[in-house]
Amino acid sequence: MSRFWSAVVGKLTPYVPGEQPKLPNLVKLNTNENPYGPSPKVLEALRAETGDTLRLYPDPNADRLKEAVAGYFGVTPKQVFVGNGSDEVLAHVFLGLLKHEKPVLFPDITYSFYPVYCGLYDVAFETVPLTETFEIRPADYARPNGGIIFPNPNAPTGRALALGDIEQILAANPDSVVVVDEAYVDFGAETAVPLIDRHPNLLVVQTLSKSRSLAGLRVGFAVGHEDLIEALERVKNSFNSYPLDRLAIAGAVAAMEDRAHYEQTRQAVIKSREALVKELAALGFEVLPSAANFIFTRHPQRDAGELAAALRSRSIIVRHFRLPRIEQFLRITVGTDMQCKTLTAALRDILS
Repeated sequence: MSRFWSAVVGKLTPYVPGEQPKLPNLVKLNTNENPYGPSPKVLEALRAETGDTLRLYPDPNADRLKEAVAGYFGVTPKQVFVGNGSDEVLAHVFLGLLKHEKPVLFPDITYSFYPVYCGLYDVAFETVPLTETFEIRPADYARPNGGIIFPNPNAPTGRALALGDIEQILAANPDSVVVVDEAYVDFGAETAVPLIDRHPNLLVVQTLSKSRSLAGLRVGFAVGHEDLIEALERVKNSFNSYPLDRLAIAGAVAAMEDRAHYEQTRQAVIKSREALVKELAALGFEVLPSAANFIFTRHPQRDAGELAAALRSRSIIVRHFRLPRIEQFLRITVGTDMQCKTLTAALRDILS
């Protein structure tokens, strides 16, 4: 430990992002990136923004983007918050809305950044076990808490909650903020945004990294009651008053407006996912029901770590979590049909 570190640094356990290996001819199915490029209108908007105006600061409020998001969901711009990817939005959520005396609740198997934020901001937390079939059970969240957060669909399991289940959690916790992290919602789940008018304690967080193919641009947003949004704005303006640059704003606005491209690529991913699930089932894999752009799967006779290593030796990268309850699962991003065929052919070879 460096003698120059502040006390908090030595106690942190940082988030470990998915590997970005530099192997030749790589089939990269480990970080849930969209296999299809962004809308041509996004690229056009980025080119138009690349000019002399880059010497000027961007709009600190990103009003154009807030209006685009608000228009998409049928809410007002004052109900929208934006940031550098949903990770930055979530960071502000933990500090601005979930740091209370009682612990925040989230599933025991979920996005591994949640406990990292708790460590960074000294937020007390308790994990709530998923069921034996890796589902969130709403009744388990009817207990004292300082807030609740969960992804829908959950990550890394891919399982989704119905809106009725989310309403059950909201109704049982009227005095706590309930955050629904919808990074993967567009691939088969239903957004909770329509519940916001009835539940002032609901905050919905989304990203443009997955379904809009903009992981490299870093844009995320939250939608909720104006009181919740104001808390996030206060934190943001005490941290970084210009979070989204001119390119990010221009590209994100174009992505939100091009609904045809979004629909086409999202449906292509869903179709490929269903085909991949059938192929893996035919090879003897157990696959959890997925509403995301990835699947969570295990083979009853083969060790997950050995399968991941065997795939890697064939330049195919998948995600393996060495964590309790899920150490025998692999999380596999849904790639193009060609990438999925390469994967299943390799697995057939490995299993034989």
